[in-house]
Amino acid sequence: MNKEENISLLFLNIFDERPKRIAKLPESGSNRLYYRIYAKLGTVIGVYNPDRKENEAFLSFTRTFETLGFPVPKIIAEDPDNHCYLISDLGDTTLYLLLADQRKDKSVFPPSIVDIYKRVMKILPAFQVRGGEAIDYGKCYPRQAFDRQSMLWDLNYFKYYFLKLAHFSFDEQSLEEDFTSFTTFLLQADADYFMYRDFQSRNIMLVEGKPYFIDYQGGRKGALQYDVASLLYDAKANLPPHIREQLLAYYLDELEMVLPGIRKEFLTYFPGFILIRILQALGAYGYRGYYEKKSHFLQSVPYALNNLRNLRNLWLDKKFGVELPTLFSLLDHLIADAGSLMPDGETPNPKPGTLLVTINSFSYKKGIPADPTENGGGFVFDCRALPNPGRIEAYKKQTGKDQIVIDFLRNKPDVDLFLNHVTSLVDQSVSNYLSRGFKHLFVNFGCTGGQHRSVYCAEKLMEFLKGRDEILINLNHTNLPVGRKRVGK
Repeated sequence: MNKEENISLLFLNIFDERPKRIAKLPESGSNRLYYRIYAKLGTVIGVYNPDRKENEAFLSFTRTFETLGFPVPKIIAEDPDNHCYLISDLGDTTLYLLLADQRKDKSVFPPSIVDIYKRVMKILPAFQVRGGEAIDYGKCYPRQAFDRQSMLWDLNYFKYYFLKLAHFSFDEQSLEEDFTSFTTFLLQADADYFMYRDFQSRNIMLVEGKPYFIDYQGGRKGALQYDVASLLYDAKANLPPHIREQLLAYYLDELEMVLPGIRKEFLTYFPGFILIRILQALGAYGYRGYYEKKSHFLQSVPYALNNLRNLRNLWLDKKFGVELPTLFSLLDHLIADAGSLMPDGETPNPKPGTLLVTINSFSYKKGIPADPTENGGGFVFDCRALPNPGRIEAYKKQTGKDQIVIDFLRNKPDVDLFLNHVTSLVDQSVSNYLSRGFKHLFVNFGCTGGQHRSVYCAEKLMEFLKGRDEILINLNHTNLPVGRKRVGK
């Protein structure tokens, strides 16, 4: 049996009914595959992961967190032999997507987002301290602690998958000596806590405004500073420095309610953990971008380098806590000469408007809109096979932007499946076009009247794309009275 059949059978064994449909969700940076399962009772998420030990870690941690009352997905069923399990469906809204949606004016960071980050920061000490006391560290994978070996893995990940694949020259022996000094310094920090490992905005789901936490299967025993650095220096979230400072102060106030007097020691080692987290992230971007040829991962490089730039004054002012002459000199060169890190002379400095994506909804009665750019065309998606709300009397005067129509189409599995295919195709082209320096991409959605289905699908594609800083979106509903709007993200 294939992956979907095994997940379907597991669902059948638990609920005594077959799924109405199973839709594969967009893939991310891991080998795990996620599926949304539709049935009479609603939806659940099926997960396939060939790494059995990683599955055991996730399931063990989740049971512990559930017992402690932490907001995590519920385990519904598991099939270890076929590498799959079922968990509750937390929806599609991550903190990262909400941040991208609400932060349209770069000069203002939305107070509502700050409030959500504070809710997250309030919960984090519980994961670290109470969770750390209850976790079975024997289930950790691939290592029980963020120890010297783990740190050297991350530093060498940066060296081999970022520096070497980017053809950046350096003195390897001197760099290794700095790695040894750096890990020795970091190991002086108290590390008797649960370290989430990948505590970033894409792994925080929002359900009715409440944060839920996922993807902690790489967790292990470690220092408090690492997870705070992961969240506040999350590359593409791109938090302003003053917001980082505000959130760090809030976290430390919450932490001191559990661990009085911890603030000074925390701040002593915090810059070091920021640095190792950024270097690990650069290694991941290099692995996915250079090695696996997934060029869109390289679009995060400028944000990571900007975070390094923010740290630079600390090592120049001798306030970093440890002397790392070769590493710091190398990082100065990275910051100053980012363009040399990209293959074939490309620049890793995406700016809004690098790629203009024009999204049109239209009526087939009036014809496919002409492409005014030099490309001469693009995607045309026919929405006429989807359920038609225009046939329902109550919806005839509504459009795909009205909530009653949105709710109608959102609850139709065929529409969800259609959009999954659309976003996958368009996302592939966006990444390819960006890597090749193209300037325009044209995407059209057509239906009979250009009022309901095509409008809804065009809006959904805009929502999918607009979190990416390197593109500009021009959304045009050609058959509605007010058609054109431009969104910078």
